Amino acid sequence: MTADETYDIVVVGCGAAGMSTAASYIDTAKSEGRDAKIAILERSTKEERGGSTRWSGSGMRVDEDFVLDPRWVGEITMATEGLVDINYIQEFEKMTPETGTFLRGHGVEFLYNDFPESMGGQLKRYATPNGGGAAIVEKLGEYIEQYPGATFFYETEAVSLLLDDDGRVAGVRVRTSDGLMRALRAEAVMLACGGFEGNYEMLTHYLGKNAVDIAKLVPGTRFNTGDGLRMAQAIGAGTGGQFDRAHVEILDPRTDRPDAVIGGHPYGIVVNDDAQRFYDEGESAMIESHERLAFHMYEYHRNSGYLITDHQVLGDEMLGHFFETDIPLAKADTVAGLALQLGLEPEALEATVNEFNAACTSSKAWNPMVLDGKATEGLVPPKSNWANPINQGPYYGMPLKAAICFTFGGVKTDTTSRVLSTGGIPIPGLYAAGEIIGLNYHFYPIFTSVLRACTFGRVAGAHAAQNVREAVAVR
Repeated sequence: MTADETYDIVVVGCGAAGMSTAASYIDTAKSEGRDAKIAILERSTKEERGGSTRWSGSGMRVDEDFVLDPRWVGEITMATEGLVDINYIQEFEKMTPETGTFLRGHGVEFLYNDFPESMGGQLKRYATPNGGGAAIVEKLGEYIEQYPGATFFYETEAVSLLLDDDGRVAGVRVRTSDGLMRALRAEAVMLACGGFEGNYEMLTHYLGKNAVDIAKLVPGTRFNTGDGLRMAQAIGAGTGGQFDRAHVEILDPRTDRPDAVIGGHPYGIVVNDDAQRFYDEGESAMIESHERLAFHMYEYHRNSGYLITDHQVLGDEMLGHFFETDIPLAKADTVAGLALQLGLEPEALEATVNEFNAACTSSKAWNPMVLDGKATEGLVPPKSNWANPINQGPYYGMPLKAAICFTFGGVKTDTTSRVLSTGGIPIPGLYAAGEIIGLNYHFYPIFTSVLRACTFGRVAGAHAAQNVREAVAVR
């Protein structure tokens, strides 16, 4: 039997939240002139560490000074229909500039990108780490690895939280790659191991029938198996967020390429297996409509859809970049020929396209770069923007599938990342940040997930370091 090992803090997960926590803890300990002993757990190998963060572009709604997009608080309040923890998101807004200083101070560089209105709506500019989420994981990881008191445990599963006689969290019981258990004792534990998007049992329980048909957006998702949520609930943690919803995106199911997101769905029509339209493809900008369309496809259409468009779109070099797949779209000289390639009934698809074309009577100019207001007339469901006839061959199409990025339901925390009980009381010694947090309801306003993980991971590391210092002083 392996003897217990003792640390200041055990961090469960190597994504943006976990790495930010560990790096922040080290920063704080250094500033106080003391040594720290940290354990960082990861289910994967070192090469795959980082969960979903590793594969994410990690877009962030911030300007060059790392000030959060001032519209976001209003957006998430509206998207969640007032259910969001307003104090939490207001504090998040205040804390983002310091997160920029923290990440840049650890070697993460940022690039700034512009969205056309049709893709981003009012969100025109956003930042991404140079190298995507993997840059966050590796830059912070390199810093942590250089610290003598930090130990990484790879291929290690967190099984349960350890409690002392008074109910304070006192560490984590883990299972290592040899299948055996060991206890890692600590004054604090950070749960930064993602949601339950990689656990089909939990997905079925919360999202319902046929959850196994939801694809995984990136390979790292499979490591997010709900361990943190399960362990926290076992000791009375409270929850937040909408458990029967998730952030899903539309991808090309024909490829194994990670993050093969199809952003061009507004520039055509989307049909189901019966070759029938079922959604307003032009209801809003792509970053708003893609989640709603993807979840609708999963919930009501067996997670199956098909994009139909023509040469006006695929012949445009700029619009072609909105189809992030490495497999060419199906192509045919006729709509019927395209239907045969996609496995759809030719007459049914022809009828749907003809009906759509007949409803495209607006005299407004088609402009795929803005919300052009070019809408169908008398069509159900309508198409509110970019209703341009599909009548210029060759015709193009591809299958679509909803893929899960992260779940909405999770544990509830305060603004210092302390996990709260079902009664709203902080559970001593327990922290959480990242996708494990239950925050979103109904709809996720894009480009804040990784930013929030870094922000509250950073805050947790500093807060935990202070608590550990005080606990050691008392002993």
